[in-house]
Amino acid sequence: MQISHGFVAPGFEGVSDLFESLLAEDGHYSAQLAAYRHGTKVVDLTGGPLIAADSITGAYSCSKGVAAMVIALLVQDGLLDLDQTVAHYWPDFGQHGKDRLLVREALSHQAGVLGVEGGFALEEFTTPGAAARLAATAPAWRPGSCFGYHAITIGIVMEELCRRVAGQTLQSLYENRIRRPFGVDFFLGLPEALDGRYRDVLYDADPQQPWLDPLSLEGLNGNAAVSTIMELPNRRPVRAAGMSAAGGVGSAEGLARLYAAATTGIGGGPALLSPETVDVMSQEQVWGLDRSSGLDNAFAVVFMKPHPSRNFGSHRAFGHEGANAALGFADPSYGLGFGYIPQRAEDGRTPGKAHRLAAAVRCAAATLS
Repeated sequence: MQISHGFVAPGFEGVSDLFESLLAEDGHYSAQLAAYRHGTKVVDLTGGPLIAADSITGAYSCSKGVAAMVIALLVQDGLLDLDQTVAHYWPDFGQHGKDRLLVREALSHQAGVLGVEGGFALEEFTTPGAAARLAATAPAWRPGSCFGYHAITIGIVMEELCRRVAGQTLQSLYENRIRRPFGVDFFLGLPEALDGRYRDVLYDADPQQPWLDPLSLEGLNGNAAVSTIMELPNRRPVRAAGMSAAGGVGSAEGLARLYAAATTGIGGGPALLSPETVDVMSQEQVWGLDRSSGLDNAFAVVFMKPHPSRNFGSHRAFGHEGANAALGFADPSYGLGFGYIPQRAEDGRTPGKAHRLAAAVRCAAATLS
């Protein structure tokens, strides 16, 4: 299978060669790949039988990185102080010893509120009702003492903070201040008129887990009123609501454009975020053993950071991957915005195609510097 849609700027031919070799290795492999350098698009590739250049699909927790751009704007605007307590903005959250938890701690997976008894209904995720249930929950560990990936609930925290400090939903702030002004082809709340562009994420059942205890740490983190988190964006109500933890849908070009717009600006225009805001939001907050997954992990404020087993960028890079091995990030060291979305879910627990392609893009950019 050949590349069905392709643009590669001079100097980035090696990226196209690698992408084509991945397509040749697996006739079922389909993916989109895009990158910007210093605000100019340098890679835009689509290949495989299952996806088209104008398709959009689920990117799971890449949505967290997209939503974090809204949090960054609130910080930049002076509406949200990362060193203030969550309870300062959201008093009910201070129950059960959570009163001293700082915003930066809550947004780097240190709160210990992984889920609620009985789980959340699909229609509840993006509502104040979900936030109220979460606020009333006792944490699984002493808040701020360690970190563990809050796969679903960090989105609820982000959304409630937006309501409290800006009087708007995170999704409306994203739409009006980021997606539309910068022409980003990634949605936190997909309009029904665009649903014809959506292609279901394909995935294989996990034979390693015959029964996932819904009250275990991992079960709480996957608490989504569905049999597997992989179903989420394939459900119309989820992608329509645009839950900021895992309900975003879009294209790889959209992810790359977002990260470029945020850090370098695009087409000669100003960047969404100041260098100071980028530094604050991308500063590593936690590193080491993730209490939820038992794997090494590293987080800034919401954003994932590179580390030896997730080596997607330089030490200054920040972004987020998704459960299907999608990846979006910015790397200020190289002036890059990067996006990758496969149509069939890949194993995101080990370095894979996204990391190899990201390395090829960085190598090309370094050569041109």
